[in-house]
Amino acid sequence: MAILSIDNLTKNYKSVKALDKVSFSVPSKTVFGILGPNGSGKTTLLGIVMDVINPSAGTYTWEGSHESAHDRRKKIGTLLETPNFYHYLSAEKNLMIAARIKGRGEADIAKVLKMVNLYERKDSRFNTFSLGMKQRLAIASALLGDPDILVFDEPTNGLDPAGIAEIRELIKELFKSGKTIIMASHILDEVEKVCTHVAIIQKGVLKTVGPVAELMDTPEVDTGGSLLIEISATDNNGLKNALKQLAGVETVTEVENTLQLVCTEKITGEILNRFCFDNGIVLNKLNVKRKSLETRFLEITGKQSDK
Repeated sequence: MAILSIDNLTKNYKSVKALDKVSFSVPSKTVFGILGPNGSGKTTLLGIVMDVINPSAGTYTWEGSHESAHDRRKKIGTLLETPNFYHYLSAEKNLMIAARIKGRGEADIAKVLKMVNLYERKDSRFNTFSLGMKQRLAIASALLGDPDILVFDEPTNGLDPAGIAEIRELIKELFKSGKTIIMASHILDEVEKVCTHVAIIQKGVLKTVGPVAELMDTPEVDTGGSLLIEISATDNNGLKNALKQLAGVETVTEVENTLQLVCTEKITGEILNRFCFDNGIVLNKLNVKRKSLETRFLEITGKQSDK
């Protein structure tokens, strides 16, 4: 059963359609990225499924249940806004207040501080923390009560590279512990590094959804739609001459003892390997280049910003 099932969610703000009939499901025990440019509808979507915003149309269910929002929130840890703590209170005291507001998790404070690597700073005031530490404290607050599901909106927003790396590793550890994490982000690199699944949204419209590996598991292409394949053998000159006889190889360029081929999409690694073998050439390298998430994102959404 899916952790979250979304069916035709729509949200209108007068003439602006923030979400337009969005439907997808979030599998259990995944890191599910909701990816899109700023203004694409990611935060609106999270706000709806966390009962902060009312949808104009459509439905959603958590684990197939229609239980009340109050009961559901006990099972979900959320970080939907900029961390909001008392600046002159310690990390520990801020979490004490958060636990009392939630009505759960007071006994978890030491544990969650250790999970986010802040236990040694538990008595330090919030206003002495770096941005990365503040974000980790907010995640610690979300972990109070040991929820199985975590929902984060732009968890690395505004952080420097070191802070981003800290949050990335923390998310990986939470995933390894068996939690399901749903995170909205506009940072392609971070989604590619931490997410197992992704939904790409643009201007409120769902463009694609699925496992990150499947989304990227297509050959690299140039702007003309051709495949880029790297290949080499002991005798690259003989290989280059042989490739002239293979229909579908458009160009051959030698770069540092490797031949870079631009081929039509009918050429596969298997076809190329068989052709070389039949011509008495043993390859020592054959690499059909995989797309990056950035490449796929630009192909799916186009190269124009939503702004």
